[in-house]
Amino acid sequence: MAENKRDYYEVLGVSTGASDSELKKAYRKLAKENHPDLHPGDKEAEARFKEINEAYEVLTDAEKRSKYDQFGHAGVDPNFGAGGGDFGGFDMGDIFSSFFGGGFGGDGRATRQGPKRGADVRVNLTITLEEAAFGCSKEITVTHMEGCDTCEGTGAKEGSMPEICTQCNGTGTVRVQQRTVFGTMASTSTCPHCQGEGKINRNPCKSCHGNGVVRKQKKISVNIPAGIDEGQAISVRGQGDVGKKGGPAGDLIVAIRIKPHKILRRKGNTILLDQAISFAQATLGAQVEIPTLDGKVMFTIPEGTQTGTTFQLRDKGVTNLNGRGRGNQLVTVTVETPKKLTEEQKEVLRQFDEMLTGQKPATEDKDQKEHKGHKGFFDKKRKKK
Repeated sequence: MAENKRDYYEVLGVSTGASDSELKKAYRKLAKENHPDLHPGDKEAEARFKEINEAYEVLTDAEKRSKYDQFGHAGVDPNFGAGGGDFGGFDMGDIFSSFFGGGFGGDGRATRQGPKRGADVRVNLTITLEEAAFGCSKEITVTHMEGCDTCEGTGAKEGSMPEICTQCNGTGTVRVQQRTVFGTMASTSTCPHCQGEGKINRNPCKSCHGNGVVRKQKKISVNIPAGIDEGQAISVRGQGDVGKKGGPAGDLIVAIRIKPHKILRRKGNTILLDQAISFAQATLGAQVEIPTLDGKVMFTIPEGTQTGTTFQLRDKGVTNLNGRGRGNQLVTVTVETPKKLTEEQKEVLRQFDEMLTGQKPATEDKDQKEHKGHKGFFDKKRKKK
């Protein structure tokens, strides 16, 4: 399938007269960008990495390059580079150490010698709508990993210290050379003797079982900013799990949940309220007590207010997160229709209806027939709805 292969010079992005140093520079750049360990599960990256290795191995071999320049892919072994080779005198450890300061082994995997940041710890915190609107301070209990006090994080029993691994001389990695049909392949892998730690702990601490860390609970005070909303989170630096080998501790991530309010609802920074008023209050107007985040306030309902009318209370909403000012509160009124009336109350309403329409409302079956075409005040209201 040589006819389907891309030109090796094109693969590396160099000219046909490229020097060895130019080839090496181009290869290092592309190897870093496409190494499978940096793109786990990416089959395309794996295929590109294989193609880059094959191109580099051919073009850095004087004899193979000469044949390739004369005959193209047909001039070299069609399976050449499929298993890798000695990569022109340097291994993958050389490549990754040049990019990451020695933090990667020859197999492209990170060694365990450097400092490691601790894991983040995530907790859920439920607060009230008022607390979310105005901010608050909460003390929460967190379970996380801390350094062992008994061994001071060494993992070794008191009076002893971990020993340097003689297999890898404390590096945590061992160099392996393998001879293949394509040459000698050098790689660096995790030391099997110390599991990459570089040290052997022959007398582990009983408190932490040699891990150097223990699980503990502690109370932390967290400041909740005004205006925070459901599903948002707060990050508290350095309050997660302790780091390893001098690495920084992880963070505490506090995910916010807001308890539903009995009356008020929230939409962004706006507070919503459905307020029931009586027919008389809607008709004549009234002073009504309205619940808000700040407590109850008096609000004037104007005469002739219709059901479904919405009024706005300025600056009675939620505080703007990381900003100034507050949202508003919207009050939607619903006019309640009385259900259980006495005969006296019904008679008063009939008289009221007659005063509005100039017609006497029907009270008996014969009256209903006589007033079949009559439409009173309440009939008109029902028709509008």
